[in-house]
Amino acid sequence: MCATPHPAPGRQPAQPWTLETSELLSSLQVNPAEGLQPTECAARRRRYGDNLLQTTRRRRLLSILLDQFRSIVIGLLGLAAAISMLVGDRLEGMAVLAVIAINTAIGFVTEWRATRSMEALRQLGQFETVVRRGGVTTTVPAFALVPGDIVLAEGGDIITADLRLLEASKLAANESSLTGESTPVGKSLEALPADTPVAERRNMLFKGTSLARGSALGVVVGTGVATELGRIAQLVSEAEPQVTPLEKRLDALGRRLVWVMLAIAALIAVAGVVAGRDTVLAIQVAVALTVAAIPEGLPIVATIALARGMWRMARRRALITRLSAVETLGATGVIMADKTGTLTENRMTVTVIELPERTVEVGGTGLETRGPFLADGAPPDAATMAGLDALLTAVTLCSNAVLYLDPSGDARVVGDPTETALLIAAAKRGLQRDVLLQSMPELREEAFDPESKAMATFNRDAGGLRVTVKGAPERVLPACTQVRCTRGDVALDREGREAFLARIEGLATKGLRTLAIAERAAADLDESPYRQLTLLGAVGLMDPPRAGVREAIARCRAAGIRVIMITGDHLATARNVAETLNLVRPDEAEQRCIDASTLTHPGALQAATREGARVIARATPGQKLQLIEWFQQQGQVVAMTGDGVNDAPALSKADIGVAMGLRGTAVAREAAAMVLQDDRFSTIVAAVEHGRAIFANIRRFVVYLLSCNISEILVVGLATVAGAPLPLLPLQILFLNLVTDVFPALALGVGPGGAKLMHQRPRASGEPILTREHWARIMLFGLLMSASVLGAMTAAVWLLGYAPGAAVTVSFCTLALGQVWHVVNMREHSAPWWRNEIVGNPWMWWAVALCILLILSAVLAPGLSRLMRLAAPGPAGWLLIGLFSLLPVLLGPAARRAAAALARWGWRAAGSQ
Repeated sequence: MCATPHPAPGRQPAQPWTLETSELLSSLQVNPAEGLQPTECAARRRRYGDNLLQTTRRRRLLSILLDQFRSIVIGLLGLAAAISMLVGDRLEGMAVLAVIAINTAIGFVTEWRATRSMEALRQLGQFETVVRRGGVTTTVPAFALVPGDIVLAEGGDIITADLRLLEASKLAANESSLTGESTPVGKSLEALPADTPVAERRNMLFKGTSLARGSALGVVVGTGVATELGRIAQLVSEAEPQVTPLEKRLDALGRRLVWVMLAIAALIAVAGVVAGRDTVLAIQVAVALTVAAIPEGLPIVATIALARGMWRMARRRALITRLSAVETLGATGVIMADKTGTLTENRMTVTVIELPERTVEVGGTGLETRGPFLADGAPPDAATMAGLDALLTAVTLCSNAVLYLDPSGDARVVGDPTETALLIAAAKRGLQRDVLLQSMPELREEAFDPESKAMATFNRDAGGLRVTVKGAPERVLPACTQVRCTRGDVALDREGREAFLARIEGLATKGLRTLAIAERAAADLDESPYRQLTLLGAVGLMDPPRAGVREAIARCRAAGIRVIMITGDHLATARNVAETLNLVRPDEAEQRCIDASTLTHPGALQAATREGARVIARATPGQKLQLIEWFQQQGQVVAMTGDGVNDAPALSKADIGVAMGLRGTAVAREAAAMVLQDDRFSTIVAAVEHGRAIFANIRRFVVYLLSCNISEILVVGLATVAGAPLPLLPLQILFLNLVTDVFPALALGVGPGGAKLMHQRPRASGEPILTREHWARIMLFGLLMSASVLGAMTAAVWLLGYAPGAAVTVSFCTLALGQVWHVVNMREHSAPWWRNEIVGNPWMWWAVALCILLILSAVLAPGLSRLMRLAAPGPAGWLLIGLFSLLPVLLGPAARRAAAALARWGWRAAGSQ
C-alpha cells in the first residue's frame, strides 16, 4: 500500500459521487478484487475511528432529579422554609419542605424517561456487513467498516456505511427514511455533477437505508459522522430542545413573585415592629405572609395538571415524552407536516388503470383487498372487465412480490412496494399469483434493470409461451406494435402511441407513478422480451392520504393553525396529495406549492413561506431546520411531524416534535416530544385541543391561587397597618395555603375545558399566563375576600361580643370557606353559576367536600384545633361565617366586569402615550 497521507478522519474522499470509479479507487488505495488487507483495515480504523454516530450524553437520574429544583418558585419556597426553621417555626418549615418534596417526586417520576435522541441512531451500528478483505469474502460488524472497504450487498440488506457503487445489478434502494422519497430509487454507476442533491445521487448507497432489490458491489467512502446519516445525527445533537412557552411563563411569573415576596417581608416586618408587636411575632407573620405571597400549590398543581394531560393524551394514543410539552401543544400556531408516512400511508396503492379505451378508477387503499372498480362512476361493462382482468393477470405474473391472504381477506405482503400494490389490485379481482402460476408456471425472468426501466417474465400457458412486460411508459410503448381493444388486437401506430402516452403523462402531472403493461406470445425462451408487444394499458400508483387527515386539516384551519406540508418527495407528488387533502385549492396550487431545491438564494425559502407557501417539496433536513427557526423568530410555536431519519433534527428543534409510532423510525420517536401510537394526524388536533384546555386550566388555577393569597396578604397587612389584632395566625395562613387552596386549584387544573377551545385563534407565544385583565381580577377578588373576612371579624367583635381568640376563628373560617366558594368565580364569564365547566367537573365536588371536612376538623377536632388555636364559634358565629363567606361569590360577576373595564382603560391609556 502507498504511504500517501490521508486527510482528517471522515473527510476522504470529498464528493465521491463526482469521481470516476478508477479515480476513486486510486484515491482510496484499494483493489476491488482483493479489498483492503487486515493490517491496513486496522490502521484505518485507528485513523478514522469506529463506524458509529455521534451520541448525545444520556440524562442521568441525578440530573433529572436536580432539574426539578430549578424552578424559581421552588427556590422561594426553600428560602421561606429556611427562614421558618431559623426563627424556630419548625412545623411551618417542615410543611413547606413537604410541598417541595411532593412536587419533586411527581416531576421526577414523570420525566425519568426523558428522550435520548441518539440512542436509537446508535443501533444502526450493530448490524453485520459482508466485505471483501485480503481476497476473502467475510462478515464483519458494521462498526468495524473503514473507508476503502469493499462491500457486497443484496436485496433486503441494511446499508451500514456510505458506499459508492462499483457494480450494480437490477439495483433499487429504499431511501424514504433519509430523503422522503416514497418509492425505491434505481441506481446506476455514472459519475454525477458536484451539485447533485442527496436524493438524486444514483451512484451512492447511504447508511441507514436498505436495498429493495438487486445486488451491489460498493466501496466505503464515509463512515460514522462523515456519512449523510451522521450529518443528520450532528444536526440532532446541535438542535437543542427549546424551552417551552409554559416554562418561560412560569419562570417569568416566579421572578415577579420574588420582588413581591421581598416587598411583603420588609413592609410587614417593619409595620409590625412599628405597631409595637413582639419582634419574633412580627418576623413569624412576615414569613407566613411571604409564604402566602408564593403560590405553594402552583408547582404541585401545574405538575399534576400536566401529568394528567399526559395520561389523557396517552388514552388518545398520543404518548408525551416531555411533561411541559403537554401545554405547549395548545399554543401551536404552525404544524409542519412531513408527507410520507404522516399525511400519507407510506404504502403505494393502485388508484387508476388506463385501458386503451376506458379509464378505470380503483377503490380501497393500503392492504385492503376489497374495493370497487369504476368507469365513469359506474361499474365497468363485461368487455371492459375482460381487458382489466387481462392487464391484472399480466402484472400478477410479471412480479417477484408475494401476497398472503388471511381468511378475512386482509393481505400481508413481501417485496417491492410497487409490485405489492399491483398484487393487491389484482387480488381485488380474485387474481392470486400462486394460483396463476399453477396453470402458467414461470420459465424465465428478465429482472428489472434501471437502464431498460422494465421487467419481463416468460410463462407457459395452453397456447405456448407468454411474455408479460411492465415498465416505464416511455420504454414500453415504443416496443408495442399492437393494442388490446374490446374488439381484439389492433395495430398501434405512432399517432395512437402518442395519444396513449399523453394520457399517461396526465397521470404523472397529478403526482402518480405510472407503469405501462404489455404482453406477447413467444416461440422460445431466448427471444428478446421487449419487441412486438401488445399494449394492455397502464396503471397509476400513489401513496394515498391517510384517513381523517383532510378533516383534521380543516379543524386546524378553523382553530387558526397553519398547516405546511414539507417533504423530500417530488413537487408533483406533493401537490397532488395537498390538493386531495384540501391543503391547497387547484387554482392556487401554482403559488402555494414550491420546490425547495430551486431556491438557491439565502432567505428565499423564508420569503416563499412568508408569501403563503403551504407545500414545500424536495426539502433537505437543513432546510426544515431553517424554516422552524424562522417561524420561531416570528414568535410562532411550531409543531413538526415526521417519521424518518431525515426528520429527526427538525423534530428535536421544533417546540413540539411529533413522531409516528407505528411506522416511524426509532430515531424519529426518540427525538420527538410526542409520539402518535396510532399514526393518525387527527390525533395531533385532539392533542392540541387538550393542550389548549390545559393552559386554560393552568391560567384558571393561577388566578384562583393568587387571588386567595392576595386576600390573606390584605387581611393581615391591613390589620397590621391599622394596629388591630391579627385576623390570622402564621400556622393558620400556612394551613390555608397548603390545604384549602391546593385541592380546589387541583380540581381546576384537571377540568375538561370549554366547548369553544378549537374555535379560537392560537394565543400569542409571548402572551403571559396572566394578562392585565387577569391581574385586575386577582386584585379585585382578593379585595372582596379580604373585605368579607375583616367585616366578619368586626361583626363578631362588635355585634356578637366575641373575644379576640374566638374572632380569629370567625375570620379563619370565613376566609377558608370564602376561598372554597370562590372556585365558582373561575367559570367562563358567559356561563351561569349553576351550569358551567366548574360545577360540571366531578373532581371539583370532591375537592369542595374534602376542604369543608378539613376546615371543620381544624375547628372541631381537639388536637388539631389546639394546634391551630381555633375554637368552635357557636351557631351565631357559623351563621355569620356563612353569610360573609358567600359575599365574594355573589359579587364575583361585578368584579369580573370591573376587571375587564380596568384592562380596557389600561390599554387605552397605554395607547395614548
